Amino acid sequence: MAETTTTETTPEVIKEKDPLFGKAEKKLLLDPLGDTNPITIQVLGICSALAVTSLVYPSVVMAIAVVFVCGFSSLFTSLVRNKIPKQVRMIVQLVIIATLVTIVELTLKRFNYPIYKQLSVYIGLIITNCIVMGRLEAYAMANRPWRAFVDGLGNGVGYGVILIMVAVIREIFGKGTLFAGSPIQINIIGASNDEIGYLINTAAESGIGSLFAGYYNNNLMVLPAAAMFIIGIFIWIQRSYRPTLVDVS
Repeated sequence: MAETTTTETTPEVIKEKDPLFGKAEKKLLLDPLGDTNPITIQVLGICSALAVTSLVYPSVVMAIAVVFVCGFSSLFTSLVRNKIPKQVRMIVQLVIIATLVTIVELTLKRFNYPIYKQLSVYIGLIITNCIVMGRLEAYAMANRPWRAFVDGLGNGVGYGVILIMVAVIREIFGKGTLFAGSPIQINIIGASNDEIGYLINTAAESGIGSLFAGYYNNNLMVLPAAAMFIIGIFIWIQRSYRPTLVDVS
């Protein structure tokens, strides 16, 4: 009788793909909001934080611009990272950033010219922003495109949150408004007249406004020095709450 041979078949091992948004991506996105914040922990991007945060509206626009540039520059840099000669990598990175900044400038110029005039210099300086360049060198050049993109978004959002928080404090106490210059301007506190009405009317003889009869806007808050004080207070609060961050910079 002919011998029958049986061959054992090894079951094919199917590797599980990494989830599109797993723990690693969540950490990349959320850590810059706290323990690795670009402004309060890494102390980067301070110049623009001092310059544009006197009003909330331009601060929001600046924050969106940085999120866009930081996210997509990280994505495009990661996509071509293996093709870039080391000797010219920073030149290539600057070209990518400059292209994205130009897109932001032209978009602002087309759809919101007053904000473009107000922020044109600072939008241009995103090209040399330490946060953007730092993420390209530290992360995008060594990691896959999707994670590099998430890392860029996270650091852009971390920068933008601090920017807006500083702007809210400065505008309320410096001008008594929120979103001044935008279609949704809110007049919070001040002396109402025939042209302007405030939620808290300090000129009122009765009601809640009468409790603030001696209130005046603090002109110091509209100066760049005020942003430095506020950021310093944020740093102090964060590092007091998390002592492990005291020696981190």
